[in-house]
Amino acid sequence: MEHVDVLVVGAGISGIDAAYHLQTSCPQRSYAILEARDAIGGTWDLFRYPGIRSDSDMYTLGFPFRPWMGDKAIADGASILAYIRETAAHYGIDKKIRFRHRVERASWSSANARWTIEARNAATGELHTLTCNFLYGCSGYYDYDAGYTPAFAGRERFGGTIVHPQHWPADLDYAGKRVVVIGSGATAVTLAPALAAQAAHVTMLQRSPTYIATVPARDPIAGMFRRLLPETTAAAATRWKNIGMTMAFYQFCRRFPAQAKRMLVGQVKKQTHGTVDVRTHFTPRYRPWDQRLCLVPDADLFRAIEAGTVSIVTDYIESFTETGLRLQSGATLEADIIVTATGLSLKVFGGLSLEVDGAKVEAPDTMLYKGMMCSGIPNFAFAVGYTNASWTLKCDLTSQYVCRLLNFMDDHSFARVVPRRDPAVAEAPLLDFSSGYVQRSIDKFPRQGSIVPWKLYQNYALDLWMIRRGRIDHPALEFT
Repeated sequence: MEHVDVLVVGAGISGIDAAYHLQTSCPQRSYAILEARDAIGGTWDLFRYPGIRSDSDMYTLGFPFRPWMGDKAIADGASILAYIRETAAHYGIDKKIRFRHRVERASWSSANARWTIEARNAATGELHTLTCNFLYGCSGYYDYDAGYTPAFAGRERFGGTIVHPQHWPADLDYAGKRVVVIGSGATAVTLAPALAAQAAHVTMLQRSPTYIATVPARDPIAGMFRRLLPETTAAAATRWKNIGMTMAFYQFCRRFPAQAKRMLVGQVKKQTHGTVDVRTHFTPRYRPWDQRLCLVPDADLFRAIEAGTVSIVTDYIESFTETGLRLQSGATLEADIIVTATGLSLKVFGGLSLEVDGAKVEAPDTMLYKGMMCSGIPNFAFAVGYTNASWTLKCDLTSQYVCRLLNFMDDHSFARVVPRRDPAVAEAPLLDFSSGYVQRSIDKFPRQGSIVPWKLYQNYALDLWMIRRGRIDHPALEFT
């Protein structure tokens, strides 16, 4: 049976980051990456809908060890995918990946101090078995098999095309067609102006508004840094500038929600120049950052609204009809294509089933240590990014910590480490977010605690100190 020291699950942005740190900081450790799909890139390989782009700036979404050097701070999906694949090839990480291997089950044996992994080969259907000392989940928390679509009444009657953005048909022709995009999140605000470039008209139908902020597609300060500073210094300066600005704005929104709301809604009023009812369509009922903030580069959505190629409707769907949608207000929307940008589904540990000494692990019964290790599960970590900042920021810190932990175990001849939960620590949901995709699934995930090291602060500065400088031999960790 094949054995590696560390097994990484997933070859997306988190898995490539993990591999870099493992081979750089733990060169004595062997590792392999198992990827369920047939390509590198994860989310950025899966999603192919028109206009797909980053919803965070690339200077923080990119890898700190290979800074993003593209012109656009908000980059298109194809450029991001190329960047991830080029990074994997540059460091030889692509040679460590085994594609079309879906990890189905992992069983820990305390007697042998190792995991036994069962992975299904999608090409042959065969079940491969291998062992590892440490298991590192880097498959994110999205369900790649299916997105979320509500049960719409009368859907079967619609005579046109219905498509979910997660599985966009490569041959879908929307030129000259009437398109309705159902949704108000990042996917919807990206799709609407992108489709409007060729469609006859695009209607963005939302139940309720979302906070939307306009940002420049190209960062002028980053451009100035590049002109004045060496390349690596400019990249680092831009990264820290954006980290600081993101943290400061988030704290402003949470501490002064009324002022933040006025500022965000006021920006939309300026961008739309009176062409839309901002109070109805762009003034959310919730506080800023109760849900993720949507970014619109160079005001492309608002320019499309001004041009008349995109319209916004805020209403509830009563049912699908043969030719479109009937709304609760009595209005109808005619459509040739309906896009259900209605959200994502979450999947804990990427669908991996975990057992410890023959007992199945129920994720909600565990508590997260430093946002990465589950109480009662030995030699296991998984990468979860920030909800209020770039995903990569937290995942990169997690990989650094995993390497520190492995080296500490080597130095002290430890074979096993397991977080032990303090029963006195109160628990809370893993993500404090009111978004539908979170609320539908969060009860299936591990919990967070009320105090450090079990509490998630969603704060890069605090995590930077705790993960890079905090003691490894914490009392909450049991080493044997």
